[in-house]
Amino acid sequence: MTVYNEERFCRSCQSLNLTTVLEYGQTPLSDRLTAPTKAHDEVPLVPLTLTVCNDCTLVQIKETVPPHLLFDDAYPYFSSVSPSLVRHFRQSARHLIETRGLDGKSLVVEAASNDGCMLRNFVENGIPVLGIDPAGPPVQLARSRGVRTLKTFFDEELALQLRRDEAEASVFLANNVLAHVADLNGFVAGITHVLAPHGIAVLEVPYLPDLLDKVEFDTVYHQHLCYFSITSLASLFERHGLFINRVERISIHGGSVRLYAEHRKSVDDSVLDLLEYESNRQQKDLLQGFVLRVQQVKVGLRNLLREIRNTGARVAAYGAAAKGNTLASYCGLTRHEIEYIVDLNEYKQGLLFGQDLIPICAPSRLLEDLPDYVLILAWNFADEIMDQQQEYMNRGGRFIIPIPEPVIA
Repeated sequence: MTVYNEERFCRSCQSLNLTTVLEYGQTPLSDRLTAPTKAHDEVPLVPLTLTVCNDCTLVQIKETVPPHLLFDDAYPYFSSVSPSLVRHFRQSARHLIETRGLDGKSLVVEAASNDGCMLRNFVENGIPVLGIDPAGPPVQLARSRGVRTLKTFFDEELALQLRRDEAEASVFLANNVLAHVADLNGFVAGITHVLAPHGIAVLEVPYLPDLLDKVEFDTVYHQHLCYFSITSLASLFERHGLFINRVERISIHGGSVRLYAEHRKSVDDSVLDLLEYESNRQQKDLLQGFVLRVQQVKVGLRNLLREIRNTGARVAAYGAAAKGNTLASYCGLTRHEIEYIVDLNEYKQGLLFGQDLIPICAPSRLLEDLPDYVLILAWNFADEIMDQQQEYMNRGGRFIIPIPEPVIA
């Protein structure tokens, strides 16, 4: 049985003043795919409960699964599989190189550097890097690409060790990782230690208002412990002597923000505008409306799939993604609704997905098999997937996009 902790205190401000927003029920661990040889083993299930801190406004989940169970040597996520992510990180790296004047005397440190998708852009320009990531397969791939990488978690203890080794970061990167961190205060304190006096920390995090407005309930899973607004982030960073001086809203992962934090305080209008925007929103009412819309998505998707199946049509899915695990589990989707899932990631192909052990295949199966419909579980890459599968659509195949409401594309 999987061991987990049920948190009573806010992960940021340590308040006990938490309110439950949505209970997802017993959910398989995302990205813990099952090998066919273990198909008869019990799939570990853990409760998933979304809460909000009424003091610092941080939205978070109640359960904490030990990181070694989530990010182990079987962890199958590789950033470089997605062409859009590769482009996104290349553009971001080029911008930092130009605006920060990075060169061979600089050091770029990235927490949760995965397979080096971002850092390789600096390596190619002769800029020293240090990646930090706990997952074996992505680290191995990063090293093979010439990206110096430590196989471990980034935390305050490691940051202090790096500082003792005189490794000061000109740029510290953390892309889509802060939400995964159980010890938020330790992580941000670690940034403070490793960041050079005039360095800059650049973090990308999914943005809570986008999650609520677009009904992105499936981005809640056991790896994602927190869901951030600028309001909740500003208090977290300032607690550790860092200041969010600039913010950019970006479209990646269904809606995110890119934060620029420094030791010195020089807050510009981009931050002030979003703080004002958030203060004008009634978060309590928005959370209640979010729950109602989530329930509507669940009912709507189940009804749509039932109608399709009742006609004799066949349904597959695209993307054995972490968010797909939450969506399938919460909506009760099984092999009765979805025959199989295709995924571009070769590490996932041949494995089994979720509690109902849905087979994962290569995308080529769509043309071989021609199911009538394909439910896009990785809906944040829907445009990329449909462009990739144009031939399937030309031969009569249809796609179903579940979020923010189920539609047939």
